[in-house]
Parts: sequence; structure tokens; C-alpha cells
Amino acid sequence: MKRKTIKNIVEISGIGLHKGEEIKMILKPVSQENGIVFKRIDVNNKNNIIKVAYENLFDLERGTNIQNEDGVKLHTIEHFMSALSVCGITDIFVEIEGNEMPILDGSSIQFVEKIENAGILELDEEIEPVVIKEPVIFSDEKAGKYVMALPYDGFKISYTIDFNHSFLKSQYYELEVNLKNYVENIAKCRTFAFDYEIDFLKKNNLALGGSLENAVVVGADGPLNSEGLRYPDEFVRHKILDIIGDLYVLGIPIKAHVIAIKAGHFVNSQLTGMIAKKYL
Repeated sequence: MKRKTIKNIVEISGIGLHKGEEIKMILKPVSQENGIVFKRIDVNNKNNIIKVAYENLFDLERGTNIQNEDGVKLHTIEHFMSALSVCGITDIFVEIEGNEMPILDGSSIQFVEKIENAGILELDEEIEPVVIKEPVIFSDEKAGKYVMALPYDGFKISYTIDFNHSFLKSQYYELEVNLKNYVENIAKCRTFAFDYEIDFLKKNNLALGGSLENAVVVGADGPLNSEGLRYPDEFVRHKILDIIGDLYVLGIPIKAHVIAIKAGHFVNSQLTGMIAKKYL
């Protein structure tokens, strides 16, 4: 399997979910093995380079965030990472003005479209996927959260969510992960929040850029968005979008059947770290 980058430069801009600021980013191709690297061009610091790696993760309560050794941070990378994963991009250089990724419409479809429009270029270097040879399991039994990677000749995700909510209860979805399946079933699924969370988030200077344009807000009787849901089970499908991005913090394709129950970014990151320590 060849490493891959994009063929042409791409510009993307939009509002950041948590700070509500305008974010500008430029995706640039690279000529050799580089990994997935961000440069915070708004930071006047000698070290404004942040490489995607599991050891650079921090504060995973509300998203997937990375920082470098000097504490320069970048928030909410999971939707972009998910798009890179399914497009097979292993190496890219991203200049970004702002401390978080643009939320766009709350899904990853626009990232996928931008990457596909840029074109995909094979590099000379080879890359071997991480092949899970025996079960890797993380559990938080007290919270009823579990995630595991099992041996499998391919990449499949089975995900269960379960909320104690009047409208959103249990949902299950399973996906054989490839670009076609992802675009048809996952890429358009938006991030979501419950209406009672919004005041708390905003009081804590979070979700300042959140709106019904970039998230599904769930009320007691269903979505508050006028357009409704894109799929009846959009919520669990979005969780699959997230976990694909969280696993791709490894920077390497994976061969495994991943089973997740009530997982989230922190739980996903524990599995990513366990896989990294065992196989990388």
C-alpha cells in the first residue's frame, strides 16, 4: 500500500464550533513521508507545528484535541481526520489560522469533497496497515462504556449508543469501512447535542459557534432543526464518523473489527493508545 497525499492545494474556511471564530485553513501536498502535520500560522511561537500522534492528545471530553510540547493547541480535529482516513491520505501539511477546525455543517462530507476535488497522489514510500492479531479491549465498566478491536480481514465498525432520553434511546449501526460506504452512509451525519446542554456549554465558553446550521439539537420530542434528521439513526452513524477519525490519530490504516458501546472521544483514545503501544 502506497502512502498518499493530495495533488493540489485546497483552502477551507468556516466557523469554529467552540470559540465561534472564523477559521481559515490551507491543505498542502507533501513530496515525501511527512505524516499529518498542522501549522498554527496565527501563533507567534517558534514552535507552532503540531503533529498528529496519540501522545499529543489532550482534553478529550468534548472533542479530539492535540497539542505540541510547547502547549500550542488545536481542537476538534476528528471530522477532518475521519475524512483523511477514508480518502487514504497518510501525509499532508495543513496551515491553519485559529485554534480549532471549522465545524462546517457538523459532518465530514465537505472535507471529503474538498480532498477528492484536490485529487489524490501516491508517494514513493510504502505503508503497512496495523493488523490486529488479538483482541485489544478498553472498558469503563462503571459507566458501561466499552471499545475493542478484534482480528478481521478488513475494517469494520459496530457501534451502539444508549441514552436515557425521552426521544434518543438506543441505536445500533454496523459499517464495512470504505470510501463508497462512508460517503453513502456516514459522511453527512452531523454532530449532536441535547437542548439542556446548550446553556451549560455556552456558560463555559464552549459551543459559541454552534447552531442549528452545524449540529443536530435534540429536544424532549425530537430534533429542533427544521430539516429534521438526514437518517433515522443519524446519531449512531455520526459516532462511527467520530471513531474513524479518532483511530486515525495513529496515522496508519487499520485492519480490525472495532466494536464500540457508549464510547466517546476519551474511550476511543484509550483504544488508540493501546493499539499504538502494542503495534507501533
